[in-house]
Amino acid sequence: MNTETQQVEQLSANTAPIHNLLRDRIRREPEFTGLMLEEAVECLLKNDVITAQLMLRDITNCTIGFKALARATAITEKSLMRMLSVKGNPQAKNLFQIIYSLQQLNEVRLEIRAV
Repeated sequence: MNTETQQVEQLSANTAPIHNLLRDRIRREPEFTGLMLEEAVECLLKNDVITAQLMLRDITNCTIGFKALARATAITEKSLMRMLSVKGNPQAKNLFQIIYSLQQLNEVRLEIRAV
């Protein structure tokens, strides 16, 4: 196991309660889902793929769940979970399909603009 993977796994173990905080905040402030999705895309654009994958996993877990995402993307739940893990290696087309589906299912619209 490489050092980066070990660090992320240790961080995940230490921050397990964060999912409860995220879920609560999303319920209180539905627009927070859009901000998280925006940040995940920003991470992809900065080549921080692992962080983006984990953020997409958190968004899925805290909002619609993997079953609904699987139906929307026609990708099996198991494959989605694997793709959005530390060791996952999703193809770009799958990442874009996941992002598109998360936007649709959470009623969020991302706008891309150059600054």
